[in-house]
Amino acid sequence: MMDTEKEIGKQKTFHDASSAEAVGNCRMKTTRQLGQCADPYSPAAAQQIEQSRINSSKDGELSDASVPDSELEWTEEEERAIRRKIDWHTVPLVTLLYMLCFLDRINIGNARIQGLAAELDLNPGVRFNWVLSIFYIVYLLVEVPSNILLKRIGGRFYLPFLVCGFGLVSLCTSFTRNFEGLMVARAFLGIFEGGAMPGMAFFLTLFYKRNELLFRMGIYVSAASIAGAFGGLLATGLSRVPEWGVGSMRIHTWRNIFFFEGLLTIVIGLLAPIWMPTNPHDAYFLNERERRIAAERLIREQRGDPAANVTWKDIRQAVFCIHNYTCALGFFLINITVQGLSVFMPTILKDLGWTDTKAQLYSVPPYVAACLVAIAVAYGSDKTHQRGIWLAAFSCLAIVGFAILRWVETPNIRYMALYFVTVGAFPGGPGFLSWGLNNSAGPAVRAVSSGYIVTLGTIGGIVAT
Repeated sequence: MMDTEKEIGKQKTFHDASSAEAVGNCRMKTTRQLGQCADPYSPAAAQQIEQSRINSSKDGELSDASVPDSELEWTEEEERAIRRKIDWHTVPLVTLLYMLCFLDRINIGNARIQGLAAELDLNPGVRFNWVLSIFYIVYLLVEVPSNILLKRIGGRFYLPFLVCGFGLVSLCTSFTRNFEGLMVARAFLGIFEGGAMPGMAFFLTLFYKRNELLFRMGIYVSAASIAGAFGGLLATGLSRVPEWGVGSMRIHTWRNIFFFEGLLTIVIGLLAPIWMPTNPHDAYFLNERERRIAAERLIREQRGDPAANVTWKDIRQAVFCIHNYTCALGFFLINITVQGLSVFMPTILKDLGWTDTKAQLYSVPPYVAACLVAIAVAYGSDKTHQRGIWLAAFSCLAIVGFAILRWVETPNIRYMALYFVTVGAFPGGPGFLSWGLNNSAGPAVRAVSSGYIVTLGTIGGIVAT
């Protein structure tokens, strides 16, 4: 036994000596090549060490390529870094696109008090209500088919196409001359906007896990309240642009609102594909290993093939899921409030005895408050892994606001009630929609579920108008 230990000790000593000799030879070789002293900390040596590290990293990536996705391993730090990259390349863009979507939808409310109703003779009967309702009727009919197309085509080009479409319709609305022309324009607006909200919600599910989804959806759907705030300010400024145009096609006051907001939407829609990815597999801002991790982490959680197309089985599964109807009912009730406020808030404020400009400007703060609270609620819901308790609590706040609006006549108190209503209602949209998507089995079913829930919820918009 002692002889064996001595032999091992000799081998170890010999190995250490050989290693030391090899290191010395390596340093001498490096010195001869660089023509410098044998200092391992010289700039040239440091550069060579760094190059060796890079080569080793590349070798590691090549070795990863031979590992099947199902056996791929990664650290929490890697996943967190990938999620941050995805955040920067999806959430801000989707938020901007949905803000433009909502802005082009609700600008008719701002245009109404700037002369639209009087010039196009919308005041008799319920003409203005029909202009609003035709949009939602068409809107709800195209949501599910649009999401099926989105699943097949991919979001990078399909979603910007929708954005350019409703931007063009908004721009063309500035040239309408009568009630009938405005009805046609709003119907076409519904065709393009119908696929926007469910499409963007489904697009985000391609990149995020269940417990990451609501916070991101809360940010992008809060763009509705940003659009409400920004729309009031923008409408005030655009309505004061001096009259311009050629011949009989004169653009002024409310027409400026539609024209310039539509033009801005088209420009941003054309630029969007430059920044927008299609899915984790094709994310240009990730390297090969990061793309595999981004895709595999979702497959392991959702146990579904992200590349699968929608089948009739997926449609049946979404339509007959009772949880989808629960979420759609909540979305329907919330949508009555959100869509009604978005269109009629300038009119409500004007009825308090305020001027057109004051009504436009005072519509901004309630939307800002709603935006901040919606994001905070989404964050809290994701962190606590709870949906229902948050939605129920803030719905009660909206009920209090409606009670004040119904039975109090003092203008300042009624204005305070609008804060209660907006803060209580706006967190509900992303909450109910993400709740339904979290409980949908696989990407193909989620594509149908997101469109179906929003379709049923959109009926609330018809009721509101």
